[in-house]
Amino acid sequence: MAPNDSAETNGEATGTVVGRRKAARYIVPFAVAGVAAATIGLVPALADSGDPELPDITAQELIEKIAASDEEQLSGTLKVSTDLGIPAFGGLAGSFAPETGGSESSAAPDAKLMELASGTHTLRVAVDGPDKQRLSILGEGSEYSVVHNGDDVWGYDSESNEVYHARSDAQPGKTGERKAPKEVPATPKELAEEALAAAGDTTSVTVDGTAQVAGRDAYKLLIKPKQSGSTIGSVTVAVDASTGVPLKFTLAPSSGGKAAVDAGFTKVDFAKPAASSFSFTPPNGAKVTEADELKDGAGKDAADKAHKELGALEDFKGLNVIGEGWNAVAEIEIPGGAGLPAQGSGDVPAQAQQFLDALGDKVTGDFGSGTVFKTRLVNALLTDDGKVYVGAVTQDTLVKAADTAE
Repeated sequence: MAPNDSAETNGEATGTVVGRRKAARYIVPFAVAGVAAATIGLVPALADSGDPELPDITAQELIEKIAASDEEQLSGTLKVSTDLGIPAFGGLAGSFAPETGGSESSAAPDAKLMELASGTHTLRVAVDGPDKQRLSILGEGSEYSVVHNGDDVWGYDSESNEVYHARSDAQPGKTGERKAPKEVPATPKELAEEALAAAGDTTSVTVDGTAQVAGRDAYKLLIKPKQSGSTIGSVTVAVDASTGVPLKFTLAPSSGGKAAVDAGFTKVDFAKPAASSFSFTPPNGAKVTEADELKDGAGKDAADKAHKELGALEDFKGLNVIGEGWNAVAEIEIPGGAGLPAQGSGDVPAQAQQFLDALGDKVTGDFGSGTVFKTRLVNALLTDDGKVYVGAVTQDTLVKAADTAE
């Protein structure tokens, strides 16, 4: 009989996840912009073969099963599909990439993996413990791979025949050395743990039947806000009934329509991957860029510029959080109290102004007036007097939060 547990958590279940959380085993160490870390999606592409009959299980027991999962080896194929209602990052990534005077490598993971934040992609993954991972993005006649093997992190773009290499034992702050990119969620397990860690008194967590994912029987864990006003409608995690490994992650927006983020395997194997999966030798004729090279020459100028820009953030007056749970809104005060440039002022390029106008809606309230920039998940209100209110909440909730702050 398929389980249908309606018990709700009060924070104790998620405390189990946090307390028993193990070191991430299904991740590839690379740095991606925050939006990509929060929204990378892996959607299963397989026919529904019916809901399997599994023993009853409670939400608490299923959460503990995820936390206790100790599978350290796997390989498989995934589909990546993310629909946040924003333009594809493929064309925008270059606009936000650091200016390195040509010293940047097209094989560096930071910008390349940001493409996963929009559109649909096919990936292959292989994992053998915390020190060996490989992730490959398959294109039409091309492939991009990130390989982590011990102290080495390699990125390879077959289309440009460029290679990026970093050492994870390098210490930051020393000339000619650079730490390997930081870890970021890359499979349903990490995405599920992030969602469960955020659950609390404002969250309902239930078992919502069963499913088959990549040919394996799974329970479905349903996470929903108890509050109205969030842009997040629900999160569903399909958990392997045998191993406790999340096989599928789906984030549905409260506005309806297709999922904003889906995460799942189309094929998965928990056997030890071949050692060759984590071996990498730069192909003949490939351009190889060492991470420390990006700190030299024009790269150093870009780093100095970035350092100065980060220093300017000290002028911010801190972060104030309005509301709680799924309706939490962050209030940020911009240095100098400057809002958006007036239309036709010439302060921004015409193309950028058109982009802002297309995304923004003018709003008014007790706070005054401003512009709301919307995606399917995260909305931001920039007031004319230079304050920003941002959260995974609807426009009305955002305006109410700004009114409350005033």
